[in-house]
Amino acid sequence: MYKDLDPLLHSQLRLSIVSTLITVDEANFNFIKETTKATSGNISIQIKKLQEAGYIKVEKSFKNNYPNTTLSITDKGVEAFETYVNNLKKYINPGK
Repeated sequence: MYKDLDPLLHSQLRLSIVSTLITVDEANFNFIKETTKATSGNISIQIKKLQEAGYIKVEKSFKNNYPNTTLSITDKGVEAFETYVNNLKKYINPGK
């Protein structure tokens, strides 16, 4: 029997955020917004859930007097993503 897919990563927007972060060292909020085409409010909610799970690190600062939120994936997030992808492959190709 296959392990269930991680419900936290099974959300399309959360998976998109983590997939983006796995390919870069860090990304700011606006980059995530442009990449996912989601609303700021929805992204904020999903970021909070990923941060609470320990999958991403969130750093807030100011840049030219404007708030700047920088995101990066944690080791736990990388492991969760890799497990998710491997489990998904088992669903797609059950004989392998």
